[in-house]
Amino acid sequence: MDLFDDLPAPTNSETPSQPSRGDHREKRKRQVNPEDEVVEERTCEEKKVCKGLARIKGFVASRRGEREDMQDAHVVLPDMSSCLPAPPAQASRLAYFAVFDGHGGAHASRFAAEQLHRTLADKFPKGEAENLDKLIKKCLLDTFRQTDEDFLKKASSQKPVWKDGSTATCMLVVDNVVYVANLGDSRAVLCRSEPGEGGAEDRTVTLALSKEHNPTIYEERMRIQRAGGTVRDGRVLGVLEVSRSIGDGQYKRCGVISTPDVRRCPLTSNDRFAILACDGLFKVFSAEEAVKYVLNILQAEPVERKEGQTEEEGRYETACQRLASEAVRRGCADNVTVILVSIEF
Repeated sequence: MDLFDDLPAPTNSETPSQPSRGDHREKRKRQVNPEDEVVEERTCEEKKVCKGLARIKGFVASRRGEREDMQDAHVVLPDMSSCLPAPPAQASRLAYFAVFDGHGGAHASRFAAEQLHRTLADKFPKGEAENLDKLIKKCLLDTFRQTDEDFLKKASSQKPVWKDGSTATCMLVVDNVVYVANLGDSRAVLCRSEPGEGGAEDRTVTLALSKEHNPTIYEERMRIQRAGGTVRDGRVLGVLEVSRSIGDGQYKRCGVISTPDVRRCPLTSNDRFAILACDGLFKVFSAEEAVKYVLNILQAEPVERKEGQTEEEGRYETACQRLASEAVRRGCADNVTVILVSIEF
């Protein structure tokens, strides 16, 4: 799988997984439908990006679910420029949004939330660089590797040693181009409108911006087995549900890596919003259901809003909060963290 894939095809058929109760291992096991692993590929035509920068704003909601503690972490930075040593010469706007889903503890997720964007800022291309797109993708790969190494070094110095890990789904917006780097089973999806055929009304499509990494996927399982690890009951060594993560030092020798998939998506005037969320949401919502749920709230009657918020911002805030709460109401026992990123040209 090319790590530098552009935007994948929209997912047209997903079945939400049933919520799992009573499993308190490092990541909850869920049933995998073999048909869900077959993704129809189609060529996505890139639409011309609208002139001017899209207005980007992030809204976040977190719920503990039935867990005793919150192991998720998140970052919302609509303006990341202040984190950079020097403003990039070729980018007018940088924004960063990220969700980290910890397992076995919260050390890795909190460390990644505090450090990953700082490392990204330090490594971000400086000056007038040619082929900025390629440099950004390399920068993201290096950032994930460095963050993992830094955490493992800190974890090994603790007494007792930290053995937890974390997924990561990060969205970097450079002007009007989105780069999503992810590892593990947290996900990112984009809501986009497409013209209907023959004068029909526009239709809404849900585009996957990330790829799930678990040991049941053939390429992931083969890498783990080549490294001397085993996959039992869909988990690495029968314990760890994800095949890529930050941390999990005891599994690195078994083929668990910190290399993310990196995907690129130019924003268009037809884009409405993106959802970044941990697997707690997607255990009880399909991607399409989550997008439809948000759309219904955005199109509903006026909602209450916080002081200083516009009506539109109030709708997004309400949609984000209700989506997270609905995941818990549907029986998700896991932590749930949702970031809803509005996009407006």
